Amino acid sequence: MIEKLDLFRIFNEVAEQQSITKAAKNLFVSQPAVSQAIAQLEQELGVTLFIRTSKGVNLTSEGKVLFSYVNKGINQIKLGEQKLLEAKKLDSGTLTIGVGDTILRYLLLDTLLSYKQLYPNIQLRIVNRTSHDLVKLVELGEIELAICNLPISDSNLKIKKIKEIQDILVAGEKFGNIIKGATKLREVLECPLIMLDSRSNTRKYVENFLFSKEIIIEPQIELGSHDLVLEFVKNGFGVAFVVREFSNEYLMKKEIVEISTDITIPERSIGACYIDENVISSAASEFLKILANKVQ
Repeated sequence: MIEKLDLFRIFNEVAEQQSITKAAKNLFVSQPAVSQAIAQLEQELGVTLFIRTSKGVNLTSEGKVLFSYVNKGINQIKLGEQKLLEAKKLDSGTLTIGVGDTILRYLLLDTLLSYKQLYPNIQLRIVNRTSHDLVKLVELGEIELAICNLPISDSNLKIKKIKEIQDILVAGEKFGNIIKGATKLREVLECPLIMLDSRSNTRKYVENFLFSKEIIIEPQIELGSHDLVLEFVKNGFGVAFVVREFSNEYLMKKEIVEISTDITIPERSIGACYIDENVISSAASEFLKILANKVQ
């Protein structure tokens, strides 16, 4: 198959140049090698492809038919090679990234801005879903990277840890005063509890850890975003488990306070999920490098 493709490449060059001499020069091969390739192709196809003239060669009617197809194919191959080189040099291409609301706002947005400034010709496509849904999209090949809350279970994807995060228990002014001095987590959880909805990896991680401590939680309020949880805590609707790194603005303004108890939830990570580091695109690889530098 490779040999036949080489014959078609030589045929296409001779047809374009209308000269065996010029074709040989462009292909960096000898004239006899070009003549031999044309003769071999003519023999295999059982037709005459060129008429030799004093000025060079002209296509026969059969040669013109073949050239109309071969030329399109060779040009598509050249275009593919060109696009591949451009993508490798990050001069073109598309990078599809999946990410959830909170990570996008607090971790990824600054990286996306820097990446776009460095590589303006790379088209960015952002898919906004839960971590669970994003993993499925990576496995299906619909997105190249997913930036997710870890851990991710039941997946064959490669995972690169990006940032450690800490889940903490917080309260607004109203409940902060009520539970002041409380050190037992079970006592604090007698207050109304606000949590992300049950599909969230953050919710699952907290629930699973507390279950391992024989604590079963029953949220009174379930919300779809981390920011909404913070707002509800701030306004006195209850206490909540939130990510410290994504709550700094509220904590610094003292709109919410962190509650220390006898049980601390272990740190976990945010990571990038992809199919295989051996097939990840240059665009995706460079994005991960920039992201790693940004979150250090």
